[in-house]
Amino acid sequence: MTSSVRIPPRVPTRQRGSERLERWLLDESSRPTAHQPEQDRTQPWWKVMCLTGVDYFSTLGYQPAIAAAAAGVLSPLATLILVAVTLFGALPVYKRVASESPRGEGSIAMLEKLLPKWRGKIFVLVLLGFAATSFLITMTLSAADASAHLVENPFAPAWLHGQEVLITVVFLGLLSAVFLRGFREAIGIAVALVAVFLLLNLIVVVVSAVQIAGQGGLVEDWWTALTTQHGNPLVMVGLAVLIFPRLALGLSGFETGVVVMPQIDGRPGDTEQNPAGRIAGAHKLLTSAALIMSGFLITSSFVTTLLIPAEAFEEGGPANGRALAYLAHLYLGDAFGTVYDLSTVGILWFAGASAMTGLLNLVPRYLPRYGMAPAWAKAVRPLVLVITLIAILVTFFFRADVEAQGGAYATGVLALITSASVAVTLSTHRKHQRGRTLGFGVATAVFVLTTAVNMIERPDGLKIATCFILGIIAISFISRSRRAFELRATSIRMDEVALSFVSSQDDGDILLIAHEPKRLSSSAYRHKLQHACAVSHFPAPARPLFIEVTVDDSSDFETELQVRGVVRHGYRVLEVHSSNVPNTIAAVMLHIRDITGLMPHVYFGWTEGDPVANLFKFLFTGEGEIAPVTREVLRAAEPDVTRRPWVHVG
Repeated sequence: MTSSVRIPPRVPTRQRGSERLERWLLDESSRPTAHQPEQDRTQPWWKVMCLTGVDYFSTLGYQPAIAAAAAGVLSPLATLILVAVTLFGALPVYKRVASESPRGEGSIAMLEKLLPKWRGKIFVLVLLGFAATSFLITMTLSAADASAHLVENPFAPAWLHGQEVLITVVFLGLLSAVFLRGFREAIGIAVALVAVFLLLNLIVVVVSAVQIAGQGGLVEDWWTALTTQHGNPLVMVGLAVLIFPRLALGLSGFETGVVVMPQIDGRPGDTEQNPAGRIAGAHKLLTSAALIMSGFLITSSFVTTLLIPAEAFEEGGPANGRALAYLAHLYLGDAFGTVYDLSTVGILWFAGASAMTGLLNLVPRYLPRYGMAPAWAKAVRPLVLVITLIAILVTFFFRADVEAQGGAYATGVLALITSASVAVTLSTHRKHQRGRTLGFGVATAVFVLTTAVNMIERPDGLKIATCFILGIIAISFISRSRRAFELRATSIRMDEVALSFVSSQDDGDILLIAHEPKRLSSSAYRHKLQHACAVSHFPAPARPLFIEVTVDDSSDFETELQVRGVVRHGYRVLEVHSSNVPNTIAAVMLHIRDITGLMPHVYFGWTEGDPVANLFKFLFTGEGEIAPVTREVLRAAEPDVTRRPWVHVG
């Protein structure tokens, strides 16, 4: 027989609005995968690919123009290098990530397991800063480019010109409204947008290729310009490699591809420990998306470089940030071009949905569990409002300029891909897979070098990422300090021996003596009992229970408590492993009260040392000033003083 109680997450009781508003904000039905049957919330892999594709494929709206502006006549060659890195670097890395984190944890979780305790937590916070940079800039950059496509359309009203910031904010607000209402229809919307957008891009590319074939000499002129400007092929390749980091936007979407894995249909035989069907679906998703995007990247860079004059890509030029849209209007007319613009606006706007989904999966997965975010951060709607507010501030900071945000976007994308490549390299090394370790090591070197070059050439991206990282770390530790006196046990389970200890008496009080688990000699228990009797007026005839808390990893915040009963030197002892001492003792006492109906009392000795130093010791090691903190945790958890367990200190 065992006793087990699962403790639901606590939310702040302080209300700033009506009770109805609070219930609506904390309603989990808006979470994409919450409270829905498995068959209702999972979809075929190709549909989920479209959810990630609104981010990945939407870069066709601006990537060809960015490549042409950065590389000029070298754009097709630089794009070929981007495609090679995608297919032979990023794709194998993320297929391995999908295999090792099939529940959507991503590469961050893999690295978290490799680095223990506080080092791992700090490293995760840094990676979350880069992830926030990537996902938030995805939202703002995509919305800004959507506004640019809308304004540049020849049928757009004249008063829209110069209003890109306002239009971008409106797009972000509409995206927020979708998530606030609920996001169950997201995949259906994504499928429609991706299908229409890719079809229109295919038409534009094919028509442009026909134009090149019909205008004899364009390819020869391009090759002549290429060889005249850059000499022999080795010089061309070298320059293209140097330019490649500026094209890193074309690598976006892979991290989101593994984050949304829980939404992929599995096979009937899948288990939680071995979801082979889901993993296979994720591999198909990643491979198909990479192949489709690679084809469009190569063909679009080729036709835009050959058909669009270089001056059109300059700032303020008609092809700046919208090269394929320029060709659509030029060769297929303004009617088709307008349809293309509307499709581009739609997918760019909805690209933020993919990024928002990524943030809504990552933030609740880590920060509340670390105690580094308020409890309400586990709910979707408050988090959506916070993310939207930050995105609006970023939009005003960059003035909705697509080019200005490119550096920050590339920095976030490259940092995540680099962390993923490092994670899989370490994973294969630990499993003694030498060939794969070598291959992934080469990919890691490429991504590390690319990230470093990007940060050097475009330091604004690193500055923005650093701001996010410092902000997350500062808010995290402030939140952890504010939540220090919460009950941190997600569940409590007592074994048969422990349960027999606490249920051995029918009335009276249950007396506990806090004892250090490092002092296990018979004399240590005897002296502890004598001390309690002498200075804390412990009832001499009573037979006490000793409670010992062993701190395993003080960096953890929420823990599942396993209480084990043992008899040592004739004394009955409750043993429990946790991340801290006082919060654990308080949780166990409340559990004992609830299952026995009797009032627990715990007896402490005063802690020696400076109280301020002991407070910091508690925050970072889980020990320190134990007695007063235990009492404070109990006071916060049980407002009724008549039902609150007693704390005695002598």
